Amino acid sequence: MLRATLFLLVASTAAEHVREFSVRENARAGTLVGHLGDELPDAAPPYTIVPVPGSAVNDDLKIDPHTGEIRTRVPLDRENRDHYALVAIPASGDNVRVVVRVSDENDNAPTFPSPVMNVEFSENTPRDVKRKLNPAKDRDLGVFNTQRYNIVSGNTDNAFRLSSHRERDGVLYLDLQINGFLDRETTDHYELVIEALDGGTPPLRGTMTVNITILDVNDNPPVFAESAYSAMIPENATVGTAVLKVFAIDSDAGDNGLIEYSINRRQSDKENMFKIDPNTGEITVNKALDFETKELHELVVVARDKGAQPLETTAFVSIRVTDVNDNQPTIDVIFLSDDATPKISESAQLDEFVARISVHDPDSKTEYANVNVTLSGGDGHFDLRTHDNIIYLVVVALPLDRESQSSYTLNVVATDKGSPPLHASRIISLRVTDVNDNPPTFLESEYKTSVPEAAPPGTPVLQVSASDADEGENSEIRYTLLPTPQSDWFSIDERSGLVTTRARVDCETNPMPRLTVVASDRGTPPLSSTATLLVTVLDVNDNEPIFDQSFYNVTVSENEAVGSCILKAVKLRYEPPSLSERTISH
Repeated sequence: MLRATLFLLVASTAAEHVREFSVRENARAGTLVGHLGDELPDAAPPYTIVPVPGSAVNDDLKIDPHTGEIRTRVPLDRENRDHYALVAIPASGDNVRVVVRVSDENDNAPTFPSPVMNVEFSENTPRDVKRKLNPAKDRDLGVFNTQRYNIVSGNTDNAFRLSSHRERDGVLYLDLQINGFLDRETTDHYELVIEALDGGTPPLRGTMTVNITILDVNDNPPVFAESAYSAMIPENATVGTAVLKVFAIDSDAGDNGLIEYSINRRQSDKENMFKIDPNTGEITVNKALDFETKELHELVVVARDKGAQPLETTAFVSIRVTDVNDNQPTIDVIFLSDDATPKISESAQLDEFVARISVHDPDSKTEYANVNVTLSGGDGHFDLRTHDNIIYLVVVALPLDRESQSSYTLNVVATDKGSPPLHASRIISLRVTDVNDNPPTFLESEYKTSVPEAAPPGTPVLQVSASDADEGENSEIRYTLLPTPQSDWFSIDERSGLVTTRARVDCETNPMPRLTVVASDRGTPPLSSTATLLVTVLDVNDNEPIFDQSFYNVTVSENEAVGSCILKAVKLRYEPPSLSERTISH
């Protein structure tokens, strides 16, 4: 049996004594707390026990009124109730005011309000900067309350430490401090397991996981894969020819790690002979090169990140222009479309110009007439014409139809008459652009459906569908209804082709309205086609019969045989037989 500790405090007043008892929480049921009459000979049993209202004396304690013995009825919990109060009235003598106090035991572990907490630090945060963490709370008292915190795991390189302080509310508050230098590029995330311990023996503990995200700052400049690059390019390289690609990396994150490339024009390539793709770092020819004019081009290439305060680094690029056989013909192609791209409209007329081709040999201006230019590919739809063997024109030779063939690959070959002959070729990928020469086509020329006349507005009726062989806006279809006597009963979604009721339909007005659906494309000018929609309006019983007159007067002979017809009433309004059958009562 658990021992109970008895504290006796006797305070004499004119009419009562005060007794205080103490018992440990969690003592098993039946544990002796004390006797009311000990050391009080003038307050002998039997007693009348009067609990203080709300003190749960009768629920948790058992008091023998004949002996004054107090025992626990159930194990007590100090955290729910730390004392009990009652008044014992003896048969004779002074009353006894009794207080039973429940002493604390270490039966509650420290508890964090949440098992997980998220914290962020920028990687340039100075040492000793604090972040408040949720403190653990312990329902026990004194030394059994939370006493300290420890980092159990996850503290890579001792990057963090804990500090704590207790305030007047008794809570041991917790701070997380930076213990060193944070570097997101080395470690971008920490998962600390923190434990809180009380002062019991052994101590009870609770844990919390702290997820720490290290936010990036722009503290790393881009770094080129090589400090110097070199490349060779023939002097006849055309504009847009790729020379080489530089590459840099930035270990920062987000915009701080995004790199943009450029050429330092103040220090190099002031003639803009080359350009660099700002995103890929690919250097391409920007102007025609000439070996005889300049053999070596040296560029200073800059890689700059996109941080708020961008960092940059440079690399040197040496591009050597190589000589080519000067007698080799060169081919220049200029496309005669509105935006100078290789395309031709399918509506192009015969002999319409597609491209201008010039061939030349830089060594001898007299050799132009000795260059033979041929055109192949295109299935005979294109031809090559010239008047001086210097300028050639690619023209349309046969009608074009994009819907039949949307692109052609042409091969231009220029061959001189030297010994041995040299030649050059140029592949042209020619795109045929669309004109609005195909109207929309319905899947069916006539659609049939039905709808009840009681259908409310917005009831789906039927979805029509059309297709257009053109492309782009020329193939974008919009649906409309042509005006008819009953077209106001319906509406159509211009994009989906879904026909719905706009107003209530009436079988008696028109049991089978005929609609004309128009499908129009968005070309200029637009083309359209139509389809017929036959809608059968299903009758509902919405009209009561009407007699041809409101009063009938019939004379019947008294000896008229049973079953004889005495009157024929006429119904004026029509309904289908299943709905118009009526009974005439008389």
